[in-house]
Amino acid sequence: METKGKRTKRTPTELPIIQQEDENNRGGRTQCGFEGYDSSVLMSETAKLRKLITKRGTLEILIPLCCTTKPVRYMKFRNTLKGFSSRTLAIRLKELERSGVLERQAYNEIPPRVEYILTTKGQELVESIISLLQWMRKWSSSR
Repeated sequence: METKGKRTKRTPTELPIIQQEDENNRGGRTQCGFEGYDSSVLMSETAKLRKLITKRGTLEILIPLCCTTKPVRYMKFRNTLKGFSSRTLAIRLKELERSGVLERQAYNEIPPRVEYILTTKGQELVESIISLLQWMRKWSSSR
């Protein structure tokens, strides 16, 4: 619960119920899907993921790509991403291409035409982001 930037404590009745307790789980919570993993390795992987997706413009680039199966032209990004310089956009697109999230196709035409499409890796990333957005909506305080 938030009011004008100040946090207030929730009472126990306002906290979301994780899962009803039954005989198949411990203390009402499901088991962690990462049980047995090395937490330091997971933290390192989390840092890599955060570095990739939290840079300014990255999510804004991925959204138009997840809404179509057709390639998206560079100019569509330029027209959609207001407030982003051409340089920032170019850097983000190159980073996403290097990381294997996007595939770039340049055509030898005048004027030049460049298109981008999500790779399988990129499609899975976008699906995960959409799942996070759905989680956020489900548990947002606006309910």
